[in-house]
Amino acid sequence: MSSRDELVEKYALELREKCGETPDRDLLGRVVAGLGPAVYNADASVVAASDPDEVENIKKHFLVKKLGLTDGPDLDAALSKVFDQYGRSNRHKYRAVVYYLLTRHFGREAAYP
Repeated sequence: MSSRDELVEKYALELREKCGETPDRDLLGRVVAGLGPAVYNADASVVAASDPDEVENIKKHFLVKKLGLTDGPDLDAALSKVFDQYGRSNRHKYRAVVYYLLTRHFGREAAYP
C-alpha cells in the first residue's frame, strides 16, 4: 500500500468516526492527490480552525479559487458547519477531510476530475 493510500484510509476513518460520514473513497483519493505534498507535511496537513487567517485562506484559495464559488456569507456558514461536524474541540482537523466535506457540501465534486 502506498503512502497516499494509507493517508486515504486514515482520512476515511476520520470521516466515519469523527464526522459520521461514509466517505466516497474515490473522491477522497482525488482530494488527497490534489493537495500534493502538503498531505505529507505535519503542519500543512492540518487546519487551524480557530485561526482567522487560516479560515480566510481556505475561503480564498480553496472555496473561491479551486471550487469556483463566490465569496459571501454562505462560505462562512459552510466552514462553520464543517468545523462543527468535525468537532470544534478536535485540535487535529486534517485538511483533506475539511476539503472533502466542503466539496461535498457544495456539490462541487467535478472540481476533482
